[in-house]
Amino acid sequence: MASDPVQALAQEPVDHRFKGLPPDAERAGLTVGQLAGERRDLFGGGFTTPVLTLDADALSHNLAALETYARAHGLAFAPHGKTCMAPQLFRRQLDHGAWGITAAVPHQARVYRAFGIQRIFLANELVDAAALRWVAAELAADPGFRFVCYVDSVRGVELMDRALRGQPVALDVVVELGAGEGARTGARTDEDCRAVADAVARTRTLRLVGVAGYEAEVPGAETESVRAYLRRLTSLAVEFDKAGRFSGPGLEEIVVSAGGSGWFDAVADVFAELPELSRPVLKLLRSGAYVSHDHGWYTRLTPFNRIPEEGGLRPAFRLWAQVVSRPSPTQAFVNAGKRDIAYDLGLPEVELVRDPLDGTERPATGSVRVTKLSDQHAWLETDSAEDLNVGDWVALGMSHPCTIFEKWPLIPVVEADGTVSDFVRTFF
Repeated sequence: MASDPVQALAQEPVDHRFKGLPPDAERAGLTVGQLAGERRDLFGGGFTTPVLTLDADALSHNLAALETYARAHGLAFAPHGKTCMAPQLFRRQLDHGAWGITAAVPHQARVYRAFGIQRIFLANELVDAAALRWVAAELAADPGFRFVCYVDSVRGVELMDRALRGQPVALDVVVELGAGEGARTGARTDEDCRAVADAVARTRTLRLVGVAGYEAEVPGAETESVRAYLRRLTSLAVEFDKAGRFSGPGLEEIVVSAGGSGWFDAVADVFAELPELSRPVLKLLRSGAYVSHDHGWYTRLTPFNRIPEEGGLRPAFRLWAQVVSRPSPTQAFVNAGKRDIAYDLGLPEVELVRDPLDGTERPATGSVRVTKLSDQHAWLETDSAEDLNVGDWVALGMSHPCTIFEKWPLIPVVEADGTVSDFVRTFF
């Protein structure tokens, strides 16, 4: 067994827990690493449908694209891990310069720690006493571990303080500025933020290290309204610094953080306007969906559509399903549905059709459409009887990576020629 927990994933047995993998690999007692080492062909190597795949070239491209962008704009980068919950991808993001990984809930942070993540940004107020004690124990046991989380209410600060009293270390927190009325979390006004900061200052268990927010929650988000919100955030950082609020013992840097996958260009521009503060500023971007991208929601929203000269992202997901019924010339059904497909932000797009007999592929964009999903079927509409046959493999482009990774605990990574060269393990 490998001592590295990420490498140890290759020692897991191939079995019934993992959808789409070759049945003969389980019968032969292969491990995931051994199956990857065989470099089987996706279409002729015994894989069953439906099977979700990740494009090896697209993954590499996307990882490099955000690394280059963040470096060019002087941004640190803590991608939101909830989009994939895949330790192998976390490792690759860190290898591409990520400062750490962002979490949303304590369970995700526990997964990160199990796989050796040394810097975690929790983009939520953490008021669960058991989880707070776990974080404190992790910090006490590992001086190299860095943990930062939101605070957005006086009540939350009081609960955190109560849970952490008697712990040997203080917890680093950032005040979350809400994006406006009707938005998600965060203190709504600057005065509310000041009250939260005052509450932190009254404790010995918390240390205020910065401010943060999420610009995608600006109601009716447009370029100017998003930039206006981000300028409120940076102005709050400047005000707090002048007031001496970032003066906790041993504080070496001030954290200013924002950045989903839809407006990181605005974050880069506004963060670049920050004046010099009393300490160095960690300008922390948290975009996460970039690593796999998608064929729908994020394809439309990516800032690279607005700034194509700075790069681009490629959809890495493809789900292969098989036509199992063709009841009419205009209707077909494939064997993948809600249990396999992300559908909260749009239906999948049909990209290709592959003949199972001779392996020929033909484009299907426009001529074949997904109209509805059942639990285990996708409903397809076709223009003519010749568009699909029973047994054809159909490639579906997925929307919203946040809810597709969670449906697949082990995902083949496929090279351009169809070779399966690796597998990505997820933990949800």
